[in-house]
Amino acid sequence: MKTELDSLATAIYVKTDDLLKDSPHLASWRPAVGITPQLADAELVTLAVMQAMLGFASEARWLRHARSHLRHLFPYLPKQRGYNKRLCKAAEPLRRVTRLPPYLTGLSRSPATRSSDCSSPWPSGACAR
Repeated sequence: MKTELDSLATAIYVKTDDLLKDSPHLASWRPAVGITPQLADAELVTLAVMQAMLGFASEARWLRHARSHLRHLFPYLPKQRGYNKRLCKAAEPLRRVTRLPPYLTGLSRSPATRSSDCSSPWPSGACAR
């Protein structure tokens, strides 16, 4: 299971990173000078998509799970408040990635995608805080 989860995370990250490089207007605006974020936009979107695919409705539970099982893939994981703030700002890239057809992502054979009927990576109204 761990190998499949790693492969899934890698596939989502690669497609998201390619999408953001091909369409730089989708990425969050960053000043030319300043502190660069420790978690890239592609990593953030990957975490959000995996959260939805694995059925975690609670961000706190998801981040605890990610810290214990996905630390080797994501060396930096923000706390819940930072995750939610960045997630709400990354709505457009997240929307684009979740609308990609499964055959374009290479994830159509993944067991996690077969069982997921959710088209949105978060429960309704999660960013309306």
